[in-house]
Amino acid sequence: MVQRRVVTAVLAAATLLVTAGCSSDGEGESDVGSAFPSIGSTSTGASSSQSPAEETPPAKGSVKVVRTVTEDLESPWGLAPLPDGDLLVSSRDEATITRVDEETGKKTELGEVPGVAPAGEGGLLGIALSPTFASDHMIYAYFTTASDNRIVRMLYDEKKPSGEQLGAPDTIFKGIPKGVIHNGGRIAFGPDKMLYAGAGETGDRGLAQDKKSLGGKILRMTPDGDPAPGNPFDDSVVYSYGHRNVQGLAWDDKQRLWAAEFGQDTWDELNQIKPGGNYGWPVVEGKSDDAEYQNPVAQWGTDDASPSGIAYAEGSIWMAGLKGERLWRIPLKGTEASAAPQSFLEGEYGRLRTVVSAGGDKLWLVTSETDGRGSPGEGDDRILELEVK
Repeated sequence: MVQRRVVTAVLAAATLLVTAGCSSDGEGESDVGSAFPSIGSTSTGASSSQSPAEETPPAKGSVKVVRTVTEDLESPWGLAPLPDGDLLVSSRDEATITRVDEETGKKTELGEVPGVAPAGEGGLLGIALSPTFASDHMIYAYFTTASDNRIVRMLYDEKKPSGEQLGAPDTIFKGIPKGVIHNGGRIAFGPDKMLYAGAGETGDRGLAQDKKSLGGKILRMTPDGDPAPGNPFDDSVVYSYGHRNVQGLAWDDKQRLWAAEFGQDTWDELNQIKPGGNYGWPVVEGKSDDAEYQNPVAQWGTDDASPSGIAYAEGSIWMAGLKGERLWRIPLKGTEASAAPQSFLEGEYGRLRTVVSAGGDKLWLVTSETDGRGSPGEGDDRILELEVK
């Protein structure tokens, strides 16, 4: 493993620190925390209720890098663990999906996804396995085309030769706005077996507050791409709105949805998502006193996070930072942060794109030095196995 530098930060009190960081448009630790985050309630008024039955994780956590699973990946973005433990990883710029042997790190290319038009922050982005993958062998993918962002599903046949294992894409949903920036792209199946997708506002701020637009939203749909039963708006896949660029989706052990998104010049956010909730962009960035908007659970100066993927493990949300080049731990009690966020691995592996639960106290972490904004070195990019508390 190549480590660029080891930076030790000091945990400060979780008070509101007003910083004027550089824009997070560009998507851009050690066992001690960083002084930059601010935490608070998810509502604009009184603190949200907490279940007395929910255990609170320790205020301080730890991260151990167990091993490098594989390296020399090109612009990795999405990660989907297979039932046998192997990993599927998408390449944003090469539009390929590759299988990584979890034990040996050997890489086998499934194939190239047709129709992908990589440009800027767009390309082949998030991937997810069908909730009935054991029987249907379907892989879902979110990608940028010449005209839009869309979601497809493809049959995976591992018995075919390398490079020929993906079936023709079946488009289940299209028409999500595309741009050089802010394409969102994270997809995940929830505990309800519905498909959720983070859609960016493509730099067109007005889309985020327009409930008829798909830009600047979290979308919820059936596996066939129809509006999911119980969605907050009639005959619509829109689940929440007022988002800038959501690239992180995860559920806690009480099946509550969490999302991370990029701020502009002031605050990146971790939000607990409520159906039909308005998360404020572009009217507000970060916390607000306006009861019309949902407040973030935690916020960071944009130099310190620029968050992409998130995962839940050991009672905490774990958030990968691109510009911040660190992994954040946000311990939870109910729908609030129970202690100040804490950062790990600061600067050691460069930009961090995706983090996924590997079960129990283990996480998979994907670096992002080859995305055009990093400084790739020998071995970049890589997948790491972490042990966390």
